Amino acid sequence: MRRIVNAVLVMDEDVAHAELELVLRDFEARHWQTRNVFKSRYAAIENALKLDGNSIPEEKQQLIGAFFCHEYSYAAAALMNPSIIPHPDQTGLTNGAVRIAMSLRAVGEGHISSVSFREGIVGPGPVFELMPEPPFATAADTAIDLPGGAIQVHRNKDSSLSGTVLFPMTEAQRNGLEDLRLVEFTHDDGSVEWIGTYTAYNGSAIRSELLRTSDFRTFTLAPMAGPAARNKGMALFPRKIGGEYMMIGRQDGENLFLIRSNRIDHWGEGELLLAPKFPWEQVQIGNCGSPIEVDAGWLLLTHGVGAMRKYSIGAVLLDRDDPSRVIGRMTQPLLSAADEDREGYVPNVVYTCGALKHGEMLFIPYGVADSSVAFAFVSIREMIDAMI
Repeated sequence: MRRIVNAVLVMDEDVAHAELELVLRDFEARHWQTRNVFKSRYAAIENALKLDGNSIPEEKQQLIGAFFCHEYSYAAAALMNPSIIPHPDQTGLTNGAVRIAMSLRAVGEGHISSVSFREGIVGPGPVFELMPEPPFATAADTAIDLPGGAIQVHRNKDSSLSGTVLFPMTEAQRNGLEDLRLVEFTHDDGSVEWIGTYTAYNGSAIRSELLRTSDFRTFTLAPMAGPAARNKGMALFPRKIGGEYMMIGRQDGENLFLIRSNRIDHWGEGELLLAPKFPWEQVQIGNCGSPIEVDAGWLLLTHGVGAMRKYSIGAVLLDRDDPSRVIGRMTQPLLSAADEDREGYVPNVVYTCGALKHGEMLFIPYGVADSSVAFAFVSIREMIDAMI
């Protein structure tokens, strides 16, 4: 670092100006507030090397910052595993329309996973429209360390949610934030918070963590404790049941468990809820997001893995007051990889991390071969009627 900084400091002013102009010619149109990014990066270098910023010209500061930046295509390798919730802002919509926020797992160089977002509108009826993707993506940053290994990050004040990416920020997350399962959670006092469970991966070990936000501008990322937190694929019920928090999880790599807790951040061993039963889920069964409350009970989307590691999406119905009781179960998949949807980064996979109840329909965004995202509407009544 010091060698590069010293090379800029001794550089002739005209040469430094020309070099900065060359960098800006190449990159300023490709990125958002490029000069401010360079200045922010310089500030970190100044602090690390104890530089005297007052004696360093503005252009040299920006050039130093540029030497310690590089482009990163956060979704260049894969895009997959969406979850969806009603957007915090529901103003200005026609009757029957719902503004949505969708999270996605994006994978870039080095197979590092991050969380990206898209906004859109569903309805009226079985139609949807995504907002245009912004030309620039901005990382949520300004991390603040909190007790217990948690951090707080903030969306840039000028960035839209669709233009925001949550990158790994801690050692436990170093290689990725994987498979966020968002849910709109209603607390006992009636207040609403958006909570997501995800897998933090450091390259060799995993653990489950919680994302919490009340406005999608400030995000708290915190580890969970307890035996169940050693595993991935946990999905939180959208409210307490019988005075307890409840989670659906896969603790042994094969079966689904129902886990209860009196704390939202600590999860012990659960009770067996579902085991593989049909050929399309014989290898393993897991959840596809948080249970959805419908008139008949809790509708839980599941994923099953069958022969040739082919993934399918199914569904079960749980009792509203006692979710350990399975009322119904689909014998055939709701969605399976087929035809052109089988091809991609990870072939033969369809997968979702959450769906949305919209009137009498279920709106399901789902990943296709870890390479794209598709969308489906299905009648809730027809799904339940197809169960045994």
